[in-house]
Amino acid sequence: MTDNYDVVVIGGGAAGLNGALMLARARRSVLVIDAGAPRNAPADGVHGLLAREGMSPIELLTRGREEVTSYGGELTTGEVVSAERTGDEFTVTLSDGRTVRARRLLVTTGLVDELPEVAGLRERWGRDVVHCPYCHGWEVRDRAIGIIGSGPMAVHGALLWRQWTSDVTLFTHTVTLTPEQSEQLAARGIRMIPGLVESVETADDRIVGVRLADGTRVARAVLVAPTRMVARAAFLAPLGLRPAEHPSGAGEYLPADPMGRTEVPGVWVAGNVTDLSAQVGAAAAAGAMAGAQINFELVTEETERAVAAHRELFSAAVEAEVTEQVLGDRAHGI
Repeated sequence: MTDNYDVVVIGGGAAGLNGALMLARARRSVLVIDAGAPRNAPADGVHGLLAREGMSPIELLTRGREEVTSYGGELTTGEVVSAERTGDEFTVTLSDGRTVRARRLLVTTGLVDELPEVAGLRERWGRDVVHCPYCHGWEVRDRAIGIIGSGPMAVHGALLWRQWTSDVTLFTHTVTLTPEQSEQLAARGIRMIPGLVESVETADDRIVGVRLADGTRVARAVLVAPTRMVARAAFLAPLGLRPAEHPSGAGEYLPADPMGRTEVPGVWVAGNVTDLSAQVGAAAAAGAMAGAQINFELVTEETERAVAAHRELFSAAVEAEVTEQVLGDRAHGI
């Protein structure tokens, strides 16, 4: 880790590493700062990613780090606590006091899943408490699935999970269903059970059901817990960049254009920090796109400087030539 880089990438997941890979291959000096707390750490494997189906998330990241460093990219472990503008650059400060400067920032810190307040739910997260059918549906197909209704996507999720099993129960929990939603669920054979879910019931290290606030026990093998997803971006506050409420109501994100450019010049984002629904493949693709765009922005900036320097040099050369001519004329009495 040196003092200055073309680009500092904050977050070492799929989006950050792929962005760093593109930048390193473009011969940019790039540093990836990773806190070592990936969102998908509890998962057994990555799914829906062509040619890497079922690969351990840790193995995927290990390979990615090796690829980045093979092109000269650098990596360091640490937590970023602030990012500030210093002239034309950014100063990034880590929790251990280290600082580093960069011409551009690529933020790929992902998000935090806030689970419903149900006893025992967090302990099973990523095992038999899941949230995404495209990530986990095949692995839990044809099992008894219970969906804890919390948030605006509960009914949507219940209808979606019905694709993987015929045994779906929606615990309404904190959600109030409209007559239309109730009709949709009933038409698809999805059972609806009112009342708050109080706790998760387990036996032999597996879920066996839930207990409701009124004491009722309902057998289930898998639970789906829609989460509130919150971007990890507090360290950007000194730049005036703060998460906004997502239009879907599913959480908070950092708004950006399709290329990953934020409203703060020089700060780019990719992955779940800006796209709450992005899986690993989409996050990696967004990182690659942002990396390429950052490189082009730097090329444009460098070209503008080169043109300005060229014009100044040319102007100086012309002035010197004119001066020499005048002096020569005087010497000959012209």
